[in-house]
Amino acid sequence: MPPLRSKLNAQGRTTVPAEILRELGIGPGSGLEWHIEEGAVVVRKARYTSEDIRRALFPKRPRAHSLGELKEGIADYIREKHARR
Repeated sequence: MPPLRSKLNAQGRTTVPAEILRELGIGPGSGLEWHIEEGAVVVRKARYTSEDIRRALFPKRPRAHSLGELKEGIADYIREKHARR
């Protein structure tokens, strides 16, 4: 794949080329990780651990959760996030 280019706007933002979005399977709301490696900027699709997900779903409950509880927590989160207001 030839090098893909984008420009920074006045606020320091850039657009990720569509080919990169398709290749990585990312879209609106996806996380990206930025690293500097040997003088180059490397951008990767962010990966979340199961612990990150558990903390997001159950911030006040420190105990371990069953798979059913995790699924229920995810469903509750999605319903709340996408509820019509």
